[in-house]
Amino acid sequence: MAMVLAETPTAIRTAPTKFPLPKRQYPGALVVVEGIDGSGKSTQLYLLKRWLEIGGYRIHFTEWNSSPLVKSATRRGKQRRLLTPTTFSLLHAADFADRCERQILPLLHGGYLVLADRYIYTAFARDAARGCSPHWLRNLYSFAPIPDITFYFRAPLDVAVNRIVAGRPKLKYYEAGMDLGISLDRAESFRIFQERILMNYDAMIDSDQFVLMDGTVQVNKLQKLMRQVLSEKIELSHFAPKK
Repeated sequence: MAMVLAETPTAIRTAPTKFPLPKRQYPGALVVVEGIDGSGKSTQLYLLKRWLEIGGYRIHFTEWNSSPLVKSATRRGKQRRLLTPTTFSLLHAADFADRCERQILPLLHGGYLVLADRYIYTAFARDAARGCSPHWLRNLYSFAPIPDITFYFRAPLDVAVNRIVAGRPKLKYYEAGMDLGISLDRAESFRIFQERILMNYDAMIDSDQFVLMDGTVQVNKLQKLMRQVLSEKIELSHFAPKK
């Protein structure tokens, strides 16, 4: 069952305070943030990362679609508008596989706390919204280690969409889901596309044990709750600097 967090630390939760850690073959831990664009996930992970860095903890940060090996191919495909839903999904899977083998797994085995801005659940939500088979996507990413914590930042659709539209002069073609032919208007296409993604995320809350975070809560309060959950579920002393 997912943990539901409201605005205050004293909020009632739908799961025990302490979670049993999944069985791992490595001493590290993996913490992931997920959510639609504009949900506030990246801001919160950055604040958590800075807090841990200041404390001297052994951490590593990785983000979606950032492998140098694949990034240039993805960029060219986007620029020429050549990507189908399947090729787009496979490029992201190749990007993730490269980062998983070169960064994530070696650092988990090395005893690091790995922080990921988006993880396999982004593919499950976004690629499925583009029409890819959910079963096929699960098989495609079956090699990925299961996170110790998956924070799912959920904001109402209109709130999240308005945050993005207000902060960007123009939505990009694939970002807006224009490749799907939903609408000729980019802003409307983006809203419909994000709604589909949101529904897919919501369907994973219980099955993938997301920690549900209210994306409309004040930034400082949400960060306090995030740190609280992290401290409850992961023994941070394992990643603290040696005295």
